[in-house]
Amino acid sequence: MTDPDARPLGHSVVRLRPKAEARAIRHGFPWVYADELVTDRRTMALAPGALAVLEDHERRPLGLVTVNPKSKIIARMLDRDPGAQIGADWFARRIGRALALRERLYDAPFYRLVHAEADGLPGVIIDRFGDLAVIQPNAAWAEAHLEALVAALVGVAGVARVVKNGSGRSRGLEGLAEETVVLRGEVDAPVPVAMNGATYLADVLGGQKTGLFFDQRDNHAFARRLAKGARMLDVFSHVGGFGLAALAGGAASALSVDGSAAALALAAKGADASGFGARFATRQGDAFAVMEALAGEGARFDLVVCDPPAFAPSKPALEAGLRAYERVARLAAILVAPGGFLGLCSCSHAADLAQFRNASARGIGRAGRRGQILYTGHAGPDHPTLPQLAESSYLKALFFRLDG
Repeated sequence: MTDPDARPLGHSVVRLRPKAEARAIRHGFPWVYADELVTDRRTMALAPGALAVLEDHERRPLGLVTVNPKSKIIARMLDRDPGAQIGADWFARRIGRALALRERLYDAPFYRLVHAEADGLPGVIIDRFGDLAVIQPNAAWAEAHLEALVAALVGVAGVARVVKNGSGRSRGLEGLAEETVVLRGEVDAPVPVAMNGATYLADVLGGQKTGLFFDQRDNHAFARRLAKGARMLDVFSHVGGFGLAALAGGAASALSVDGSAAALALAAKGADASGFGARFATRQGDAFAVMEALAGEGARFDLVVCDPPAFAPSKPALEAGLRAYERVARLAAILVAPGGFLGLCSCSHAADLAQFRNASARGIGRAGRRGQILYTGHAGPDHPTLPQLAESSYLKALFFRLDG
């Protein structure tokens, strides 16, 4: 049972403002925004990533938090026990719990091992590629405790190689510098990953995010079910994405479109490694321009999938992002053969499923097409959702069958 008076020696105390919603914190919401906390000189002097006991305005402890005065998310809940000791054993317990779930879900050690707040490690992403793990310490506290985190990861999961991927928008919001470095072992080549009957090559040092998007695995599998004998177009394909899964499902051909020559080169190598090389082609360029060019060429495909980057990464970007998703749907729908299939994806947490579905439907309608939704997908179970945090449910995938 938690001791309400337990406060680790040396930890500061931070306090919610009287009008802040302490009930949300008690019910599992993991963040405190800057305008909800008493930001006196003592609080603002705390180093980014410092630990503190969070109290409500009546001085009742709510738990142990990490504080970053430079971030709009000024405090993140680490442990409901205000007396928790954040050290090697604490990290080992959190990682061990996450590992037990993934080992139940997957036969091979290729998955997202830690999904930030949903796995009790706020701002921390860990993707596993066999004996190699890629850590994204996207919060200041994780950067400050990185050595203990890595040691626990190696001890619990048994990985021999660890890469720190310190890039991306989240680190900038935390005031952290960008840096990608090998922390354990050696990494000298892309890592092969077998999924859905295909081999993908993950560039864990120079690729996007951790090098591969495990979150789309189940949605790739659905596309594979539609692919037999199909002419397939994979737009925003990264290292093969939906295209390689479609070829594994018997697609007659797959064309991958992406702006990155390096990603397309890895996709081609993955196709060769999978035995699909003769049925695979790439086209580099701006996705919108390429789709317009393909329409002008009269190209038609039985299966088209578009998996763009986050067009609405925040609420201020929502309106423009929804217009972009509508445009993707319109351009893609034109390229679908009569009776063919269209898959549309969004990884923008600011756009909820209903908004994304409506934008997609508008785009399809503007293309002069009509369709039925066959499938609605989300991130796989190695990307669990924290019910109290809408931001942890970000990925949406819609598959339509379009009329003639």
